[in-house]
Amino acid sequence: MSFFTSLSGLKAAQTDLNVISNNVANTNSTGFKKSRAQFGDLFAASPTQTTKTVAGQGVRLSGITQQFTQGTLQATDKTLDLAIAGDGFFAVRGQPPRQDLSFTRNGAFSVNSAREVTDTIGSKVQLLPVDASGVATSTSVADMFDFILPDEDPGDPGSLLTNISINGEGVVAATFSNGNQINLGAVAMASFSAIEGLRPIGDAHWQATGDSGPAQVNQAANGPLGQVRSGTLELANVDITEELVSLIAAQRNFQANAQAIETANTLSQTVINLQV
Repeated sequence: MSFFTSLSGLKAAQTDLNVISNNVANTNSTGFKKSRAQFGDLFAASPTQTTKTVAGQGVRLSGITQQFTQGTLQATDKTLDLAIAGDGFFAVRGQPPRQDLSFTRNGAFSVNSAREVTDTIGSKVQLLPVDASGVATSTSVADMFDFILPDEDPGDPGSLLTNISINGEGVVAATFSNGNQINLGAVAMASFSAIEGLRPIGDAHWQATGDSGPAQVNQAANGPLGQVRSGTLELANVDITEELVSLIAAQRNFQANAQAIETANTLSQTVINLQV
């Protein structure tokens, strides 16, 4: 029995090492959120047994949960580099034909050849319609639209785009060579009832699940969404010192379980030799 108990401990320590190693590997990944392995003990006894004489049977993995704490904000010189000072997510939509809706904290956005503002995996940033004052006129997912930079002023085709600005509420304002300024929309932000239920899909992107609940969309500075910081990126929320300490502890745990297996093997071999 001690073999299997220690074996479960070895598997648990290996999982812990894998999780910590992934955190360390993504220290420089923009918008990355660290994970933590959670474990529970295994115990079994029949109704007629007294539990005072039954030992535990090892450990099991309860789950690997992501820690959505705020990462450090780093200033850049690019207007389309966006960070969130709060708990919200940017809503982005994949390219055709699937056009899957996903959510990210990685605001390293750029402009493609079609003048669409996209993220690092090519998904298109979503905007909400706003009025002249910059207040969202709809918070429905169905009313979101792609963030596309105009070439010229819609009311004066001869006036070219000269500047883009994004304020703390996520309102995107375009300025043209004739001096006109129009609001293109507000960056669509999402929050969830149970953030730990989000399904990670890689590249600091997540999808909504039944556990997380549907996305609640609004513009920035509403509820827990937080504010948008233009010219800023959010770094990974990994504390390298803390991870290295955890790595040492997981390594010691692995070694201790390996030693327990070796001890059990020595005892078994001794018993076999005595019988011979």
